[in-house]
Amino acid sequence: MAGLSLEWCGHSYLVIRTPDGVTLAVDPHDGGSVGLPECRVQADYTLVTHRHFDHDAVEMSGGKAVIARTGEFRLGPVRVMGLRYYHDRAQGRLRGTTVAYLIEAGGLRVAHLGDIGHVPPPEALEPFRGVDVLALPVGGTYTIDAVEASRIAETLAPKLVVPLHFWMPGMTLPLDPLSRFINNARLRHYRVDVASIELEPPLPGGRPAILIPEKTPTGARVLP
Repeated sequence: MAGLSLEWCGHSYLVIRTPDGVTLAVDPHDGGSVGLPECRVQADYTLVTHRHFDHDAVEMSGGKAVIARTGEFRLGPVRVMGLRYYHDRAQGRLRGTTVAYLIEAGGLRVAHLGDIGHVPPPEALEPFRGVDVLALPVGGTYTIDAVEASRIAETLAPKLVVPLHFWMPGMTLPLDPLSRFINNARLRHYRVDVASIELEPPLPGGRPAILIPEKTPTGARVLP
């Protein structure tokens, strides 16, 4: 059996469950410090893209923590590759760096771009081209904004785009709303009202589609 289950806990917190029974969390937040409910899971592994308070609350997800690791490695049956990028447009002088992860499991490839803050040249993004799922920040201020995220999505041509790191009702961070990315990307988008999204390979081809959960597993609303 192939496929993956995806849960998005708001901000950049993504939970991936594989058909082998492995749970992988990426960039957990603690809830209160960003104005969202706590999202506690029992992960086998937690990937952290960088050590900022809204991405490294590993006490919420548990498991073995892997902090900003680059190169190729395995977490049980899951293959991972980490690549380092800048967290800002000033070559890291403002916010340092972040690691983007390519996660391969269940016959699917998922890219989580962490808090990438610039648009790298296409060759620097090549390992992520054509992924099944591209999770990337879109809210600006601390990361790429809607226009830059649209450029990266166009370059990488994934099958699905999962927006991260944008303003949601209740959030205390000064981020742009998701509507700016939707309007700039000009891609078809689907709103789903389930907490867990089941994906099985092969995903349909064609132009990418933006996947928008109506709410997180903890009940936080995604859109006003």
